[in-house]
Amino acid sequence: MERTETIDNFKVGSLPTLIYIPDFITDNEQTMLLNKIYEAPVSKWKSLKNRRLQNWGGTVHEKGLLPQDLPSWLTKITYKIYEESGLFPLPINHVLINEYLPNQGIMAHQDGPAYYPVVAILSLRSPVVMDFTPHSRLTLCKSTCTNDVEDTNSDRGVIKIDTDKSMDEHHPFPVILMPRSLMIFKDKAYSDYLHAIKDSEVQCYDGAVNEVEALHGQVMNHASSQLDGAVDVMKTGDLKSIHRTTPRISLTCRLVPKVHKNVFRF
Repeated sequence: MERTETIDNFKVGSLPTLIYIPDFITDNEQTMLLNKIYEAPVSKWKSLKNRRLQNWGGTVHEKGLLPQDLPSWLTKITYKIYEESGLFPLPINHVLINEYLPNQGIMAHQDGPAYYPVVAILSLRSPVVMDFTPHSRLTLCKSTCTNDVEDTNSDRGVIKIDTDKSMDEHHPFPVILMPRSLMIFKDKAYSDYLHAIKDSEVQCYDGAVNEVEALHGQVMNHASSQLDGAVDVMKTGDLKSIHRTTPRISLTCRLVPKVHKNVFRF
């Protein structure tokens, strides 16, 4: 993001506030981050059913964060996000790094209450489509939401929620996340919507709120065009899709406002 442009220039869609910044980092910065991520010891990775992840910044507990200092290579990028977005009240102190194979995704979820209600996602290596779906509580009474469960198999901040109920006033929409791009969402995009990635190598992006911004300058016709050597963007008739061929790395950057130096001080 050039300093001559404000964050408002990068808003996409009709919701306040969904920000998409293409080319937020350079190719060299992406290479550096990937090198640091894969230099981490095997013990740093936690394998889940549909992906593996690294946790940086400490342990997120329902009452706050048991902190660990972020390494300098992460602090550099998180401070850039904090400074240039102006959407976090304090510097980011927690990062989840997820690795998705081409056929892996993540279920529809919201980030938990331990976090300040702003999420910044930096995408590396391979594009993906993230689907936003209205929260079921928008049309259902509160009593139907008592079955929400915490996903204890991954990040404590993720909550599983049933999304099969119809939405009268809110509509689902996809967002294309290209390599080196940054997406930030808050306000209704944070509180009223769930976000997910389908477990599929081919993902439809028809109706994406950031199609122009994400695919600007890319050739889109019946022949596929290569992007970063990692994915095909295809348009065949009414079908708009990407074909994932290599793993995607995402950095989910958040702020945990309550920081506890000692678990016994809760």
